[in-house]
Amino acid sequence: MKQLLFVALTLSLFAVGCNRFKEKTKSVINKGGETVGESATEFFEGVSEGIDKTLQCEIQLSEELSVSGLKTGKYVIKNDTNSVNRNLLTIYLIFNNDFNRQLTVKAMDKNGLEFGRATKPIARKAGETGYYDFVFDKRTDIEVRSIIRIE
Repeated sequence: MKQLLFVALTLSLFAVGCNRFKEKTKSVINKGGETVGESATEFFEGVSEGIDKTLQCEIQLSEELSVSGLKTGKYVIKNDTNSVNRNLLTIYLIFNNDFNRQLTVKAMDKNGLEFGRATKPIARKAGETGYYDFVFDKRTDIEVRSIIRIE
């Protein structure tokens, strides 16, 4: 009887010990997984930011437009539906004053050599904003680190 009690007690302690070991292992694995997940997220965010900075174009407003109260916000450059080249500029414009004129957007390489141009008439009231698409010729390919000049 004592042997049976001893075996039962030993098995109970073993089960509790195994359960604690299992929980501790699970905790360590979870912590490791969290660390790997955080590191991976930080890595991919860093890569994404690096790509954004590398592909970033310089947006320039003419002095006349700056004085007239026009400001630029976020922009995206992508393919127009009729082209395999990156020839579509979508840009967020902010109008601090009434505005009624045609905008010309020039695409230039990093050396200032023009390789594309698009125009669009725009009429907005002071305080208004909006996204505007400027579609360049389908042969235009807005390059990495291009200069986008708005006149």
